[in-house]
Amino acid sequence: MTRGRFITFEGGEGMGKSTQAKLLAEALSARGLAVDFTREPGGTPGAEAVRTLLLHPPGEGWSREAEALLFAAARSDHVTHRIRPALERGSWVVCDRFVDSSRAYQGVAGGLGDERILSLHQFGSEGLLPDLTIVIEAPLEDVSRRLAARDVGGPDAIGGRASEYHASVNAAFLAFAEADPGRFRIVDGAGDVEQVHARVMQVIAPLLESP
Repeated sequence: MTRGRFITFEGGEGMGKSTQAKLLAEALSARGLAVDFTREPGGTPGAEAVRTLLLHPPGEGWSREAEALLFAAARSDHVTHRIRPALERGSWVVCDRFVDSSRAYQGVAGGLGDERILSLHQFGSEGLLPDLTIVIEAPLEDVSRRLAARDVGGPDAIGGRASEYHASVNAAFLAFAEADPGRFRIVDGAGDVEQVHARVMQVIAPLLESP
């Protein structure tokens, strides 16, 4: 059986990546492909439990190191129990965030360093990387509007961090894409949802055409 394809969506807060990941999964399913649409942190019962701890931490919150370890633990469970089995069945896996989010949020913006995050990923998830990572980059005015609509009840523990932190996250994603053009594609997130979706479909066309 042919191994499935693994596509991840990345980007800072309010870029619209979750919407675009869902639209891509629906478009692939409409083409008759087996698709598993998932997210991080989360995707399995264990990882979803960790997600709650991360986004709504108890007490004074997690240290930088503890946060990175929790993300890596959730990802390990996700990869073991959902992502790898789906790929081995021949399904396309579309994931809203993956290891590059840990690299950007904890490694770069959090100051832990890329090497430490990748070492955790190698240990916990055997270094699994996507076939394609789509980074959504949207104008500030679009991002502000989306965040206002999303965070009606207030941001979570990570989304509510300082603007400097999020600027560092956004810059990190663009730096990753520049350093690894074979895996990453940057998609312009400006305009309406359908316009951005059309750009995403153009980006994944080579994967659809290849055996």
